[in-house]
Amino acid sequence: MIRDPEGWARLGQAFATARKTQGLTQDELARLAGVSLGSVQNAEAGQVPKARMPQSLYPIAKALNWPDGAIDDILRGGAPPGGWTDVSVQKHISEKQLEVELSHAMVRAAGTATGTEIEAATKAALDVLREHGLI
Repeated sequence: MIRDPEGWARLGQAFATARKTQGLTQDELARLAGVSLGSVQNAEAGQVPKARMPQSLYPIAKALNWPDGAIDDILRGGAPPGGWTDVSVQKHISEKQLEVELSHAMVRAAGTATGTEIEAATKAALDVLREHGLI
């Protein structure tokens, strides 16, 4: 079994992107694949399995209409089905520093916004970045 963390992260992102592109929730994908919601969540988390290849990955891939061998191709560094390519994103600042920078940018951009509104907008922006696994 391939143990490369970057490959597994790429696979998790590919599963999430394919699901969202098809307009499915995690729960809907789990039902289509005949696996548990936790299996879909684990697949999208992109963490290296502790022991063996999770068997739930294959029905998930099939439910997403991926061709046979797509999982192994992605784990080996290949492009996921659907045509998007992997983009390396590296964290350069801490989450707290990012929050400070976003707040300052919003203060400059929103002259009439209150401090509470700016704080709420900053938290919303951070939530989106977390949802996409960028922080």
